[in-house]
Amino acid sequence: MTYQEAYEKLEKYGQLHVLKYYEELTAEEKDELLAQIEDMDLALVEACKHKSELNKKGKITPLSAMQLKEIEARKEEFTAVGMDAIKAGKVGAVLLAGGMGTRLGSDAPKGVYNIGLTKDVFIFQRLIENLMDVVRAADTWIHLFVMTSDKNHEATTSFFKEKNYFGYNPEYVTFFMQDMAPATDYDGKVYMEAKNKISSSPNGNGGWFSSMMKWGIVDKIHEAGIEWLNVFAVDNVLQRIADPCFVGATIVTESEVGAKVVRKNAPDEKVGVMCLEDGRPSIVEYYELTEELMNAKDENGDPAYNFGVILNYLFKESVLEDIVAKKLPLHIVEKKIPCLNEAGEFIKPEEPNGYKYEQLVLDMIHELNSCLPYEVVRNHEFAPIKNKTGVDSVESAQALCKENGIVL
Repeated sequence: MTYQEAYEKLEKYGQLHVLKYYEELTAEEKDELLAQIEDMDLALVEACKHKSELNKKGKITPLSAMQLKEIEARKEEFTAVGMDAIKAGKVGAVLLAGGMGTRLGSDAPKGVYNIGLTKDVFIFQRLIENLMDVVRAADTWIHLFVMTSDKNHEATTSFFKEKNYFGYNPEYVTFFMQDMAPATDYDGKVYMEAKNKISSSPNGNGGWFSSMMKWGIVDKIHEAGIEWLNVFAVDNVLQRIADPCFVGATIVTESEVGAKVVRKNAPDEKVGVMCLEDGRPSIVEYYELTEELMNAKDENGDPAYNFGVILNYLFKESVLEDIVAKKLPLHIVEKKIPCLNEAGEFIKPEEPNGYKYEQLVLDMIHELNSCLPYEVVRNHEFAPIKNKTGVDSVESAQALCKENGIVL
């Protein structure tokens, strides 16, 4: 992209301040900034001007989950079907690992955080160990696609190489980078992270498949004959990946997506819950749950919205290509955004100072005709690490690992 082309693009969206320091930059820095301007979707920041009109929910009604009792009764059937699919190479795994360990007090990728007590045990290591359980049972390597971001790509790939992929076959590990979205002030003006760099952040957990397409990963999926993708978040160190029973249940019920869920520990627990929205599968976030929905009962007298998602989904690959052809809704989230101030000095604000723009996986679910909420035992499969101490923390995850016989 030439300077003139960049100028015209920025002028169109009222973002000419991006070029404020252009003449101070080296030739290399100028090229980096022009490349970022070319790649950046500036049209989406216009959405903050009509933020209140975005993502209005339709009519919410309950969606029944397949509960533990039924899963246990059909375990052999589901596991056999799932194992056949895995052995045939039809199941791949996608690790969403674009984030940093900021809330854990680390400037490194979240997955490299060490949760060991008597030895080194890294978050990435725990996930690989969980996946290896299935690899050994099936005697088949499973393709693992690891999504990074421009914030952590080099550090993540170097870490895996340094640790010899924790014993995983590197021929079955593929890294790709998540698309980035600009971060803005409350008026939609993009912030600058440096004099030659627009402030940006990963475009949300709903951007994973479009990022795979952009990187040409989908061609590799087709070549490998993969029909199902188990997408999961980096921070749950107990989750089962490419779980044969889960895979089999999703296939047997002819669902387009399976969603692992846990029984909520309180009506107001801060997890999104499975539901139907205007008759289609959906997820309603905890902050969108009204008192009426929180207290609603099903035909058995149990809470109607009682199963929280843990960001572990099994998508039919073919439907993902249909979804990505559409424009997913945009979510505008208030955040603290490190940026340059008026004097050109880098600052880290202590309070929210603008917006990030994200697509969410829950909107992918809502594009589908069928979804299987699949209950798992919370203490066996849900140990999220969001904070250093307290709820959903390193401490709580360590305790749950110990409870499950995992030596840290």
